[in-house]
Amino acid sequence: MPKTVSKQKLKRQKQKVKKQLAKEKKKNKKRPKKEIKAIQKKRAKARSKFIADLMPSLGFGIFIGALLAIAVSPKIAVIGVVGVPIIALSLKYPRQAIWAFLIYMPFAGTVVYALGGNAILQLAKDGFYIPGLYGVFQACKKGRKQFFADKRLLIPLIILLVFCSATFLFENIPQQLDKPFESDKSPFLLGILGAKVFLGYIPLIFVVYHFIRNKKELLIFTRLPSVLAIVCSVLAFIQYMMLSTGRCQGTDHLTGSALFETSIEARCFVGGSLLWSPSQGVVRLPGTFVAPWQWAWFLIGNAFLTYTTAFNDPDKKWRVIGVVALAGVFINAVISGQRIALVLVPICVILCLIITGQIADLKKFLPIGGAIAVAIVLAFILFPEVIQERVDSFVDRWEASPANDFIEEQFERITRTVRDRTFGTGLGRATNSARMFGKVELVETWYPKVMFEVGYIGLAAFLGFVSTITWITFKAYRSIKTPSLRGIGASYWVFILFISYQTYYYPLDVDPVAVYYWVMVGTVLKLPEIDKAEQKRMKELVAAGLLVPGEEPSD
Repeated sequence: MPKTVSKQKLKRQKQKVKKQLAKEKKKNKKRPKKEIKAIQKKRAKARSKFIADLMPSLGFGIFIGALLAIAVSPKIAVIGVVGVPIIALSLKYPRQAIWAFLIYMPFAGTVVYALGGNAILQLAKDGFYIPGLYGVFQACKKGRKQFFADKRLLIPLIILLVFCSATFLFENIPQQLDKPFESDKSPFLLGILGAKVFLGYIPLIFVVYHFIRNKKELLIFTRLPSVLAIVCSVLAFIQYMMLSTGRCQGTDHLTGSALFETSIEARCFVGGSLLWSPSQGVVRLPGTFVAPWQWAWFLIGNAFLTYTTAFNDPDKKWRVIGVVALAGVFINAVISGQRIALVLVPICVILCLIITGQIADLKKFLPIGGAIAVAIVLAFILFPEVIQERVDSFVDRWEASPANDFIEEQFERITRTVRDRTFGTGLGRATNSARMFGKVELVETWYPKVMFEVGYIGLAAFLGFVSTITWITFKAYRSIKTPSLRGIGASYWVFILFISYQTYYYPLDVDPVAVYYWVMVGTVLKLPEIDKAEQKRMKELVAAGLLVPGEEPSD
């Protein structure tokens, strides 16, 4: 009996606290008229300032766009009309620029090919990123804050930069001097772009650290990927249905080798090049991205990001949204035709459940796990033939060329190539996006690719850097006491661990993993600071009788 009474008392206490919190929220909403007017005045002033900042850059952008339209084409004119205002406004509003960068990135492939697929457009997203990075750096300088948030990363990062600089100095520059421009275009520019692809998004660690200032901003930051995943999943499903119903031809009407090759001419609704030859049992969809394998890694990355919201968000409504997003990721992993997504998405979710300990929390796991199970069962009911074809395709591919044999072959081949080259073959020499400036080698596994470009020592330096990241992020998330924050840290850390040491293909070289990885590192490093503030706040709420000890506010 005493246990029953204590439970009833606790239940009544929780209800009372909830009512008090609801009253507090209502009070906060009912602001005095003076305060409302002050807010409205502030917003009107901000709008006027934004318009004043926009108009000159827009005028200059239209001028540049007109010149590009005459000299090149009307589609390229968009670069001037849109690009100039974006760069100008991003410099003035760096925080908004970073938000725009993260939102635009999953749709960049769709925009690029909608405007003709020009190579310059591939770098358009950096119109948000680079000014945003500069703005955050300047803000830190003005506020006398250390931009390099965690000093433990500085030494391994400096070592990596030194060896990459040595590769550029002793490989790319001599190649530029020894070879005529016509034969290899520009090894110098090849090295610059190769370095940008390899190292360019590392500063996101520190940008994100300063960008997220409190728990409220953190939750907006962690919820955004679920919203983007839902939007991208819906667009990709529409693409699949348009191909299934014949609204888009795909590649099934072609002959010979064209039946088995991705084609930009077959582009459908969103994204870039695709392969749609169901009569031959081959389907590779790009979703909203440039190429199918980038879409596959978007789904793999979002297995972690949507899982984080589904299981760790303190607000029930957002947990439901996270489940919907995760279900969308599962469905697209099935219909996209990407074997790696079909295999890794469920494995990544299972890993998160085990490592983060959510599988032991039956109260939270059963409803969410049940919803995911229903989504999987529905996928089997709606797409039985598709799933069977994908599984058969994966088994056939594995039997023909097991992943471990493929990776081993790549290591052996690259080891022979760089045996006598201390600094590798040069930055950008295995970077596909840099091929416009010179000859590049197709190396389809990550660590052999790094070794090919920067040699044994450069590879060791990169491994040292990511190993340091993995260790300090592990220590950071293990120090957190607030349940939801600890859950976010644990989920992100599993992704960091997975990407740091996986070598199959090269997701750290392209979107979206090339962005997500460094963003998650910065987020995890910021969590202990947010946790301290949250623990202090929770103690104050408990002392005021607005929170039950052991509970966490829903925010």
